[in-house]
Amino acid sequence: MEGGKIVRFVVQLEVLAEATWKEVIRYDCAHDYVHKDCYTIKGRSRKIRLNLEYEDALTLADDDINDNWQTYRERFLRGEFP
Repeated sequence: MEGGKIVRFVVQLEVLAEATWKEVIRYDCAHDYVHKDCYTIKGRSRKIRLNLEYEDALTLADDDINDNWQTYRERFLRGEFP
């Protein structure tokens, strides 16, 4: 935070699979825009651009992962995108 404003964030769900911690879903603002990266267990990825302010995106990311982590984990372990 700078001056009470969010200037960078990352919220990420990782799962222990095949004896390694692997990314399942990540919200961040790298590349100067808010987006969500989704991964499969084989490492394929999708980037979804989110047209949100950083503060709103951070709230969405926290809520989404807290509410849906079990579903995301199950899909990931089946080889699907979360």
